[in-house]
Amino acid sequence: MTQWRFGGLPGNDGGVARMHGWPVTLTEPGLLDAPVGLRPVKAKDAAVWRDTRVRNSAWLRPWEPTNPETPLHRSSLGPYVAMARTMRREARQGLTLPWVVTYDGRFAGQLTVGSIVWGSARSAQVGYWIDQAYAGRGVTPTALAMAVDHCFFVVGLHRLEATIRPENQASRRVVEKLGFRDEGIRHRSLHIDGSWRDHLCYALTVEDVQTGLLPRWRSIVRASRSRTG
Repeated sequence: MTQWRFGGLPGNDGGVARMHGWPVTLTEPGLLDAPVGLRPVKAKDAAVWRDTRVRNSAWLRPWEPTNPETPLHRSSLGPYVAMARTMRREARQGLTLPWVVTYDGRFAGQLTVGSIVWGSARSAQVGYWIDQAYAGRGVTPTALAMAVDHCFFVVGLHRLEATIRPENQASRRVVEKLGFRDEGIRHRSLHIDGSWRDHLCYALTVEDVQTGLLPRWRSIVRASRSRTG
């Protein structure tokens, strides 16, 4: 069973709905060979964050937005500390949910629900990256399933999108395994690795996963094990 630990409560101002369910740490303790977790990004993550991205630069570069604030080359800790603080500030404002992905308690990557729009839309964009050392173990889809359920059933969002380069088969498999709809191409939508690149838009709404995405993912994993076991 997934463990949920909440910190913070809704306030009494206009940001009530936006603050609900954050900060929060989520854990799936028993589905994979080791626990998968999501916890809020902290400024003290800067060193391991930088070192992980530098070590994975070749793995990440073809898929990462061209953004000098999140360099894939070795640099000082300053950009990472600044980015973590910005993310935490935006989280307090109800604009983003920035998580570190952990596997067996170790830093394994990042998952961010951002560009949150409230009002009649209640939508957001989800992005993620994983340390190549942990790729292929089911860590990313497990983390994403936890995040989706939290966003829909606790935070109160209605729609989540993930935009992925058509060539990024590994990332596409993550969302396709979880049942995200392919809603078509967005031409030259993001600047990636030096050029404007097309992206596929994948999406889910809460109606698609009324009984929860994580239970569905657990069933998929267990069925796969029974076939191969």
